[in-house]
Amino acid sequence: MKQDAGPPITPRAAIGNVDHPAGYAYGIAAYGLWGLIPIYFRQLRTVPPLEMLAHRAAWALATLAIIIVVARRGPAVVAALRNRRTVVTLLGSAALIAVNWLTYIYSVATEQVFQAALGYFITPLANMALGMFVLGERMRPLQWAALVPAIVGVVAMTVQAGQLPWIALVLAVSFSLYGLLRKLAAADALVGLFTETMFLTPIALAYLGFLASANRSTFGGDDSTMTWLLALSGPVTTGPLLCFAAAARNLRMTTLGFLQFLAPMLQALVAVFLFREPFKREYQVALPLIGVAVLLYIADAVRTNRRRLRDASIREAETQPALEDL
Repeated sequence: MKQDAGPPITPRAAIGNVDHPAGYAYGIAAYGLWGLIPIYFRQLRTVPPLEMLAHRAAWALATLAIIIVVARRGPAVVAALRNRRTVVTLLGSAALIAVNWLTYIYSVATEQVFQAALGYFITPLANMALGMFVLGERMRPLQWAALVPAIVGVVAMTVQAGQLPWIALVLAVSFSLYGLLRKLAAADALVGLFTETMFLTPIALAYLGFLASANRSTFGGDDSTMTWLLALSGPVTTGPLLCFAAAARNLRMTTLGFLQFLAPMLQALVAVFLFREPFKREYQVALPLIGVAVLLYIADAVRTNRRRLRDASIREAETQPALEDL
């Protein structure tokens, strides 16, 4: 007899048309860390991209396994693996994040980093489109006003590229769909990330074993600093992803989309002021426009949350019995 998988594990904010305050903190943390992550990878620029990717997956799983044990979340992992729908969803999210990482590696290897940067500017727009057309989220007037300069900025960058930016489109579509699946997955941020990383790690370990057998591995060589930096890729990878997964479950896709502009903007600032890379003309046009869009959306979010708090206070006051009736 076919066993019932049981009711789906539906999180509090997996699907909804409400932004929860904690989601903003998680979102800013995730995109802030991703915006500063080039500083870390700059130290590992001599490591081949595929080896770097394999180390990220392997060390991420090790880091998450420790957290799972300490937090005693083993039963939750088992429950997620027994839920067929959850497994299928997380397999899909694992495949999407792998496509995203591999496409980024290709862009670096073929010196098409501009397309990669363009992709991370387009991704928030893809998130908002998914929120509106897939999840039925509605945008308020000020949010629509914020969307206009964002679209103009992204279009300006696309025109400057002078060709169909297929790398940028793959990066944008893969990561926005990844965010959607992580929002819908019936598993919390930690359990979901551990499970999808577990699906990727066997391939990563096989590749690292091949490099070690061919004496081509960077890890464990004469440079001990490089070895420690590679091991650090675990928490460097899992930290922002955990924050992102939590944000995706507590924010609307449209809100998540606008917050995502923070990461490429920070990366551009790091490139110009820390790495001394030239401030390209397309960034000079797009960044101010996208900055205005983010500020408008944040202003709308602050105003909306204040109104909700005021309305909640009014409702609470109305339900309290008058002193003379006590």
